[in-house]
Amino acid sequence: MSAQIEITIPDIGDFAEVEVIEVLVAVGDTVSIEDPLLTLESDKATMEIPSPGSGTLKEIKVKVGDKVSEGSLVMLLEPAAASDSPEEQPEKHPAAQSSEDVSAENKTAAEAQPPIDEPAPPSEAVTDENAYRPPASLPSTADLPNTSLPHASPGVRRFARELGADLTKVGGSGPKARILQQDVQQWVKQQLANPSMATVNQSGNGIPAIPAVDFSRFGEIETVALGRVQKISGPHLQRAWLNIPHVTHFDEADITELEAFRKSLKEEAASEGIRLTLLAFVLKIMVGALKKFPTFNASLAADGEHLILKKFFNIGIAVDTPQGLMVPVIREIDRKTIFELAREMAEISERARERKLSPADLQGGCISISSLGGIGGTGFTPIVNAPEVAIVGISRSQMQPFWDGQSFVPRLMLPISLSYDHRVIDGAEGARFSAYLTRALADARRLAL
Repeated sequence: MSAQIEITIPDIGDFAEVEVIEVLVAVGDTVSIEDPLLTLESDKATMEIPSPGSGTLKEIKVKVGDKVSEGSLVMLLEPAAASDSPEEQPEKHPAAQSSEDVSAENKTAAEAQPPIDEPAPPSEAVTDENAYRPPASLPSTADLPNTSLPHASPGVRRFARELGADLTKVGGSGPKARILQQDVQQWVKQQLANPSMATVNQSGNGIPAIPAVDFSRFGEIETVALGRVQKISGPHLQRAWLNIPHVTHFDEADITELEAFRKSLKEEAASEGIRLTLLAFVLKIMVGALKKFPTFNASLAADGEHLILKKFFNIGIAVDTPQGLMVPVIREIDRKTIFELAREMAEISERARERKLSPADLQGGCISISSLGGIGGTGFTPIVNAPEVAIVGISRSQMQPFWDGQSFVPRLMLPISLSYDHRVIDGAEGARFSAYLTRALADARRLAL
């Protein structure tokens, strides 16, 4: 028998005591390398823990609701014997399993995990625990000895917390009684229809809930589930929109000379395997703007009475992925060249699209950039990525006639949208910040200042 492999939590960035929200395997399961084993959820992201090797799971040392950190032992794996041949150990593909195999696996999973379809009535302590407040995560099962943790995805849990819904009272209509977003919506609708309930939702913001509508009355419909990234980012954006008084300042930058300079470096960049885009120049110019206007490189303290000024320069860039929008962070921009930034942006964007970002890749941003230039549009209102206090939106550049005092000349103009937190930044400072960006973009020599 081969020695068992201890599966531990890998590097997950600065997070500690992260909650296990799903155990994706059961004792006796055969797994391959990179197969997902656990799903962890912090207050900012979810992350699947992959298997470091192939073999059979002999022991699972964690359960849903447990807290883990880097190095925590979570499972024991007996590696597959190297001598096993395909004839001796036929691989069972999920699609080819018989009904008996599926039943056996379901029985094993049911024995390894607590029941999820019939949660026991909550005790008095649990009722107080579930009284609505904005928690960072659901209570650990260690604190709820007489209940089962509701079977729902992290996005649905966040959605329920936003509406003040008690998931222990919501019935699940998904596979294996999994609670879906429409289940939460239906439960909230029923509560609002109860005459004893208040006419506003229980999220504490006093905003009436949007009533549910049966659109099938008007024609054919199809209901599809939101992606995981959408389920996570949606509530985050909603909180930011509700809590931050947004102001958006619109401007245009003449990038005719900068674009000519970028194209002159195109061959040199290509020789180094780099695709040089305008965004690399914008990142460098943003650092200069943050140094000149430090309140943009800040966060409002939790007490609402202090401003935390940051002495580092990390910028988040919004990346469009098949799973939804993600905002990885480029670090120490002030210490990197234009070529280094272009290479790093390409690498981190590819990791985002392949779902290989770690939680650390999404942390530590000072300000964010959302660029829609590759798609189109003349302007938009980006939402501040709290706890940051500002975000810059870039739309598609286009040639426009510009009066130089004697005649109209064609100039390449770049639309810029600057959204900021009006509690921290006033209109005049927002306009000055935007003016600095437009001046610097119009003259590439300012990059040397």
